[in-house]
Amino acid sequence: MTPQDQLIINLPGFKILNVRNDNFLEISVEFEGDVACHHCGSLSLRMKDSFIRKVRHTSFGKKLTQLHIRAHKFKCRDCGKYFNQRFPGIYPRKRATESFREEVYLKHFDGVSKKRTSHRLKVGQATVERWSSDHLKFAESKQDRSRWPRVLGIDEHFFTRKKGFATTFADLGKRKVYDVALGRSQKSLEPYFKRHPGRERVQVVLMDLSDTYRAIARSQFPKAKIVADRFHVVRLINQKFMEAWKILDPDGRRNRGLISLMRRHDFKLEPRQKKNLRNYLQSIEGLETIYDFKQRFMKMILLKTKRKSECRILIPEFLECLEILKSSEMYCLKVLGETLYKWREEIVRMWRFTKTNSITEGLHNKMEELSRRAYGFRNFENYRIRVRVYCGY
Repeated sequence: MTPQDQLIINLPGFKILNVRNDNFLEISVEFEGDVACHHCGSLSLRMKDSFIRKVRHTSFGKKLTQLHIRAHKFKCRDCGKYFNQRFPGIYPRKRATESFREEVYLKHFDGVSKKRTSHRLKVGQATVERWSSDHLKFAESKQDRSRWPRVLGIDEHFFTRKKGFATTFADLGKRKVYDVALGRSQKSLEPYFKRHPGRERVQVVLMDLSDTYRAIARSQFPKAKIVADRFHVVRLINQKFMEAWKILDPDGRRNRGLISLMRRHDFKLEPRQKKNLRNYLQSIEGLETIYDFKQRFMKMILLKTKRKSECRILIPEFLECLEILKSSEMYCLKVLGETLYKWREEIVRMWRFTKTNSITEGLHNKMEELSRRAYGFRNFENYRIRVRVYCGY
């Protein structure tokens, strides 16, 4: 074997005998390494027959390649068993090298359809699907999921109309998907948790304001602190205050310029924008008071990385704001106050953290791209394997 042979075909122990350019680039090779018995490992062998084994190999540029390997049939003098010669980089009874199977998988992995991959590489569509599934399962088997992440994000996403929603468990520390489970209720997820022990390691669980997920976290992650997701809290506050604005001024609520100003935080507005907005607020009775309260409340919600002593100082003011909302005459603000009061402990814990479920939402975008690329999934396990490989560790 020469170094050039090794570089050309990228298989150890082979020597190139001949190259022929036809429909395929046909490379005749011979293995020069040691051959041992598959059954007992003995090197004392007797050659019984020779034959040519044809296997597909990695393409050279746009030229498809086929290896013609001179193989032999041996009889072991120690154990007396017969066997055909095996080669590195080629599994027994396979018609392609592992590098070519990986090439097919990677082309399909990058979004090329089965039909187009099959046409370009001259393999069947079923073969593309089978090899891709084999590599996906192998890639998933190498992932270590024996330990739950310390900071866990839980959120739901839509799977199919027939099977409904699925639950995403995201490792927010590594910004990866830990796992995906079918269902979003406590009953549907119970079998999944039974198969995955070690949940005591989880210290923090982030979630939106879902009573179902909170009940699941309390029962399945007993040592974890539940933290409300800041994005969902801010969105809920904005939504309810926009409803209050619509009650006070239905016509102004249709003005796109005013909508942009009312949604933004006041510290992000320019002086001219602040002046124009203040003039408008003063023209509507009661709107200025609601707006100023919202800005004061929102600044409190947006606080991060506070110490315990600082949180204790802020808690009375936070509870005071909740009482004001609960006693409001507007139904939308009253509902907001009652909802936030139910989640007061989880919301206060936000001040200690910077992580949010925006990481999980970003992973959902990748998962939706997976579904669009595959034109949807019917089998959840196939979907789960792809998510764990594409978006996981």
